[in-house]
Amino acid sequence: MEKMDGKSMDIVAENVAKLKEVFPEAFTEGKVDFEALKEVLGTFVDDRDERYSFTWNGKSKARMIAQTPSTGTLRPCKEESVDWDTTQNIFIEGDNLEVLKLLQKSYHKKVKMIFIDPPYNTGKDFVYKDDFRDNIKNYKQITGQIDGEGRNLSNNPETSGRYHTDWLNMMYPRLKLARNLLKDDGAIFIVIDDVEVSNLKKICDEIFGEENIIAHVIWQHSVQPKGYTDIFSVHHNHILGYRKSEAYKIHALPRTEQDNKNYSNPDNDPNGDWRSGDVRNALYRPNLIYDIVTPSGKVISPPENGWRWSKETVQEKISTGEILFSDDETRIIRKIYLANQTGRAPETIWFGKDVGVTRDGANQLKALFDGKAPFDTVKPIGLIQRVMQVAGVAEEDIVLDFFAGSCSAAHAVLDSKTGHFVAVQIPERVDDSLPTGKIAKELNLPHIAEVGKERIRRAIAKLKEENPEYDGDLGFKVFKLDSTNIKPWEVDFDMTERTLEDFISNIKTDRREEDVLYEVLLKYGLDLTLPIDEWIMDNGKLIMKDEHHSQLVYSIGMGALIICLSDAISLEVVEGIAKLKNELNPEIMRVVFKDSGFKDDVVKTNAVQILKQAGIVDVRSL
Repeated sequence: MEKMDGKSMDIVAENVAKLKEVFPEAFTEGKVDFEALKEVLGTFVDDRDERYSFTWNGKSKARMIAQTPSTGTLRPCKEESVDWDTTQNIFIEGDNLEVLKLLQKSYHKKVKMIFIDPPYNTGKDFVYKDDFRDNIKNYKQITGQIDGEGRNLSNNPETSGRYHTDWLNMMYPRLKLARNLLKDDGAIFIVIDDVEVSNLKKICDEIFGEENIIAHVIWQHSVQPKGYTDIFSVHHNHILGYRKSEAYKIHALPRTEQDNKNYSNPDNDPNGDWRSGDVRNALYRPNLIYDIVTPSGKVISPPENGWRWSKETVQEKISTGEILFSDDETRIIRKIYLANQTGRAPETIWFGKDVGVTRDGANQLKALFDGKAPFDTVKPIGLIQRVMQVAGVAEEDIVLDFFAGSCSAAHAVLDSKTGHFVAVQIPERVDDSLPTGKIAKELNLPHIAEVGKERIRRAIAKLKEENPEYDGDLGFKVFKLDSTNIKPWEVDFDMTERTLEDFISNIKTDRREEDVLYEVLLKYGLDLTLPIDEWIMDNGKLIMKDEHHSQLVYSIGMGALIICLSDAISLEVVEGIAKLKNELNPEIMRVVFKDSGFKDDVVKTNAVQILKQAGIVDVRSL
């Protein structure tokens, strides 16, 4: 029976396995033979000393941090959630680097859209310093979960010699991990200002591929002129959009009355309203250079680049009435019908009047908090909903925001009634030197994650009040990042008898069964919102639980995974699990037991044999 450890997916091992599958000849005794790999790749190898690259101090370490497995887990927090049993929305409190690592299996290629509004590196916002050795311990120290005091998250002033470097070292591993979560037709959109936009574009070109940039959008974030006159008044942010692959298609925006105002039907065309369009080609096409003869025999010479279509197509459009001539037959008119216009192309400048400005974002927050805003620099939900439209987010799609802040993205998803959200926010202390920080403290919201969760709760309550008939998903599950539930085995020759007894059960004593349950889901790569049924033994058969019982069996995803964390696992329960396979009939059933729950190795061996006879071969222990 294979034992499970307390680490997340090993990305390096996964990548090596993929490489071996494609290039088996490049491996010798389990190791990569780089000379052989170079021979296989041929002319695609670039081993010149001087070549184009973007690098900085710490880049190799940042790449390594992204590939280092996490020793953390996500602990469920039902008491802070809304509609726990039915919702598919998720809020995770914790360092986004570790959380992204933990989601690598469960949400691999599951996310349709990522929207993030990371620190802009203005010198005042924090830049999180990752610790290669033990980032979970580092996270808990910084957020005060070890000694209750915590350390300040690091500001990154311009006077720092590593001003850009520290920011790049924070962003690079997170973006690398985020890419793995995108569906093939998914996309990421990042809001940033002038300080780091050029560096952000360079690392995104590297991680996502420069051929995969969708757009560089300029968003008008404010309208009111600034109070100074000696420098330019800045009214914009940048939004960089990158697709995962060519499978992503840009989605047209809905048409507005303004888009349709130039359409009319002066000649009562049965095809409906139309406007005139150009018949000239924008590019030089010598094969499309020819004369057009009007109905009365007049000859119209071709434009410099040629016509838009072939001679045969033009004649067909003339016969159907799509192309007509002016009264004096000196001008050609092409009809563009409104009925054929399914949308409008998104443009690279987004005005505040269309998608909102930061003041709108603040007002949306105030509307939920009795006229007070407990957070500043809030993105308007209209902006995020515009991004959702361009990304083509549909009803069951996932939108991920791992710099959640006050949870504008989560609010936008709820308000749109389209898709589900996964929001991640570190419990960074609010800055009570700011007016918004003082308001947050007054509301008993000591850190930003608390602001985000409370905003989601209030947004849900408001939406329920305003839409009493709506039966969609208006809830969210809360999880909190913590160290693994599994005790690490550390050799200590001074161990007492009591310490040895503690290690008989390798589950930490302060952890609940539910904590372990969700860690197993993450290890197996199962969705954190899958339905979980609880079964108990009754007269030799497992039945649905109606009250607490020591021989509890959990079924996840209609039998895809069975977990039994009992302290006294009987063969009767094992046989019940075997029968459950026939009842639920999953394609594959995997079973996990608590190792210390077996009385001895004989019971464990018999359990494995019983399950094997039932066709269950993936059996593991904790």
